Amino acid sequence: MTAAPTEIRVSRDRRTLTVSFDDGARFSLPAEMLRVLSPSAEVKGHGPGQAVTVPGKRNVEIMTVAPAGNYAIRIGFDDMHDSGIYTWTYLRELGEDGARMFADYEAELAEKGMTRDRAERPR
Repeated sequence: MTAAPTEIRVSRDRRTLTVSFDDGARFSLPAEMLRVLSPSAEVKGHGPGQAVTVPGKRNVEIMTVAPAGNYAIRIGFDDMHDSGIYTWTYLRELGEDGARMFADYEAELAEKGMTRDRAERPR
């Protein structure tokens, strides 16, 4: 199990969440990545094959960060999405493997003819 972060900080421009862990690991997670890879049912679905690709979030900002028990945070974004529970383990995963995960997201956008800049219905 991943230890709890020692610090969670939102940048002044609200576009980056920095998470520091007690082993010295520190990750700067872009708001767009956090939003489009949200662990919420709205994005991931309720079962296999139900995940959607969320376009048009390049300029999304973090509005709120609130504790969710002793194991996670809930992040609220300026597009009103706030249902994702980001566990310490998932935040660590995004820090360590987020670049690959985001590249996969960009490939999905291209396959579906969507962009990071144009908001439309997720599919």
